[in-house]
Amino acid sequence: MAVSPSYSSAPAPLWQRAWPHVLAVLFFVVLAVAYFAPIVFNHQTLAQHDITQFQGGAHETQQWAAEHGHEPLWTNSMFSGMPTYLISVHFPGDLFVYVQKAVALGLPAVVSNLFVALLCGYVLLVALGVRPLVAVAGAVALGFSSYNLAILAAGHNTKSWALAYAPLVLGGLMLALRRNKWLGVALFTLGLTLNVRANHPQITYYLGLLVVIYGIIELVAAVRAGRLGDYLGRAVLLGVGAALAIGVSFGRLYTTYEYSKYSNRSPSELKALPPAPGQPAAPSAKQQDRDYAFAYSYGIGETMTLLVPNFYGGSSAMPLSTSSNMARELNTMGAGSDALASMPTYWGDQSYVAGPVYVGVVVCFLFVLGLFVVDKRTRYWLLAGTLVSFVLAWGKNFETINNLIFDYLPGYRSFRAVSMGLVIAQLAMPLLAALALSRILRPREAAPLGAAPAPTEPLHPALAKAARAAAGAPTVVVDSADNQYRTRQLLYAGAITAGFLLLTWLVSFSFDFASPQDANLTQAGFTPQLLSALRADRADLLRSDVWRGLLFVGLTLGALYFYLKGKIQATVAAGLVVALVLLDLWTVDKRYLGEKNYQTETIVESFQPSPADQQILQDKDLSYRVLNVGNPFNEARTSYFHKSIGGYHGAKLRRYQDLIERQISPNNTGVLNMLNTRYVIIPGQQQGQAEQVQRNPSANGNAWFVRELRAVQNPDEEMAALTSLDTKHVAVFDATKFPSVKPATSADSSGTIALTDYAPDALTYRYTAAQPSTVVFSEIYYADGWQAFLDGKEVPHFRADFVLRAMQVPAGSHEIKFVFEPKEYKIGNTVSLISSLGVLLAVVAAGVFGTRRQKEPLA
Repeated sequence: MAVSPSYSSAPAPLWQRAWPHVLAVLFFVVLAVAYFAPIVFNHQTLAQHDITQFQGGAHETQQWAAEHGHEPLWTNSMFSGMPTYLISVHFPGDLFVYVQKAVALGLPAVVSNLFVALLCGYVLLVALGVRPLVAVAGAVALGFSSYNLAILAAGHNTKSWALAYAPLVLGGLMLALRRNKWLGVALFTLGLTLNVRANHPQITYYLGLLVVIYGIIELVAAVRAGRLGDYLGRAVLLGVGAALAIGVSFGRLYTTYEYSKYSNRSPSELKALPPAPGQPAAPSAKQQDRDYAFAYSYGIGETMTLLVPNFYGGSSAMPLSTSSNMARELNTMGAGSDALASMPTYWGDQSYVAGPVYVGVVVCFLFVLGLFVVDKRTRYWLLAGTLVSFVLAWGKNFETINNLIFDYLPGYRSFRAVSMGLVIAQLAMPLLAALALSRILRPREAAPLGAAPAPTEPLHPALAKAARAAAGAPTVVVDSADNQYRTRQLLYAGAITAGFLLLTWLVSFSFDFASPQDANLTQAGFTPQLLSALRADRADLLRSDVWRGLLFVGLTLGALYFYLKGKIQATVAAGLVVALVLLDLWTVDKRYLGEKNYQTETIVESFQPSPADQQILQDKDLSYRVLNVGNPFNEARTSYFHKSIGGYHGAKLRRYQDLIERQISPNNTGVLNMLNTRYVIIPGQQQGQAEQVQRNPSANGNAWFVRELRAVQNPDEEMAALTSLDTKHVAVFDATKFPSVKPATSADSSGTIALTDYAPDALTYRYTAAQPSTVVFSEIYYADGWQAFLDGKEVPHFRADFVLRAMQVPAGSHEIKFVFEPKEYKIGNTVSLISSLGVLLAVVAAGVFGTRRQKEPLA
């Protein structure tokens, strides 16, 4: 068959070139709106756990900003006090907040998130020269990958935004290093700016690994081709763009970096506790860090969920149908079927899974095809990135390599949940799949970036002449040899993918489908018959997804096969693949983000004060703290209404975490008193019973004078002293950390001190003392930003009782004021403003310059 589409030497009118892209954007809006129809049309909201917790922790900050016109940088609503850098802080210098709003088109939050993910995937592929319809297929593959929807269901919005913008970075990178360096740098800088400001460093880190792998492969190619100078020039431009992009978020990054020195992501200053008699020794600090990071590791076999979503049962709370084995067993027992809505079908090694990482069986098939048809540099890069992704995600299941990576890869030990490493594959596999589809549907056309082989690297000797002719001719000619070669490659890819699926089906008969969590089910009342039925359902879920996958592979292969045989046009084939990719991913995504995830009330409406809250809120004193003993350190609902001893955040202050583990959890009342714990909320003892409130009459108050200030020589002695310390009358401090502070005693304890004015980031006290004394405040000591003033003059303060602020004060009547004004915020905000302006100017200038220049040849 010969296909000879001709091309006019004059460019088509702008409207004619633009309308396919306009239609694509409208299609993405329709898809996003349709997927989240209950939000758009029924005014429902997603029941996002982490967003609900965020609202609880951020409420004091947001309420204060609304009432007083400025956003405090410190909050007392969580963990007795912490900076708001990682909770809710805006940087006025970051002008890209307006770019973000413009791109989101005013759509509801999760709807705009999905839309932007689709849009950025499309821009990536169009930038690489892929035709619009094929780019739509790639965008759908990138945007609807199951992990994107699962993290939205959980409320990991920042993670989702960072992933959404990642394709822009890759598109700009490839464009800059292979074709138009100016347009490429502009796109790269814009994408990285938005990706970094999404504020999920772990996703940006993984994206950076994929960028580094690409850079190394391109460097090797440049050296071999004798164009090292050109490569370095382009790399320098990309480096400048990266510096500007990071600068836009410098305020956020700088404050987070400073906070990380004091957070629980840093090692404890305390020695490990000795083991209890008869118990093994506690692991080393390094091993504890690894265990924490590797707690969520993807199983090696679990990687098959990329191809078969229910390979390990789907999720830890999966609905089962009324025709399932479990339903029949429940019916036999005369039990109700309500439990079918949430069954523990997942049987992998992880403790809890909301859903598998599934890139799509169609995408996997096209990915395998890409290993045959896409140029070597591109396919080697994306294959290497995918394999690295697997290794990182395996974590503790592949310790030989991952322990070395954790110990020596710069910055890597700062992150947890290494299963997240699969986001690299989530980017790489759909990209290679889309380039493969483009290559099949335009086998001899002027090649899109990354889709056609270089003239020096023909796919087949018989095609060398056609390749050379196509490089300089406006006409595309596809001969029978090319068709036969492409058809063989297509069939090889189909056979490999289908073979994996059939092998999975066969091997599944050797699985026992037993979960490490099944012992807990037995303790919870599961009979052997119920457990057997559950395992049978796990088997059915796997095998049904195998046959489902075979159907999708067959349909996709058929569409491309008929195109190569001249039975259907390229547009029809591309449209069929778009429909198959969408149908495949949409139906799996709905398993994990569907009707069950919506609620009629808004997040704010979900925070209704309980009778216990209302009782406490009648106390109008300026500041006191509340301990909710029902899971206190993994909930932020209490923080919405009160200044809480607990909270919900992945990065507590390290010393406060140590205090929780060593003193608060063992219920040391002296420590609770020094934290000014005035009220304790106790959950009802029986289901449905209301919470009870107990007032603690022994709370130390906002500040108090101590009779003795006692020196210790290290953090372990300081922590140990708290175990039996009379915190009302004695305080301890680490003399090695505060050498200028001297131990002191006072025979006169008649001094009085009171909090007279409260703001989250500014506290004012009035005191009267007959002689120089030591005063301890029930506020968390944080060296980076808090300043103390005595009658308007700055004075030093120090840390006492492991976590609190203290000050040695003169006799008389005076005013003390603490103000939180971290220099990092001021410096960071200034750099953010300058960088924002720099990025906007650079992107516009590079875009204008790049479009005026003649298109550079493919490198």
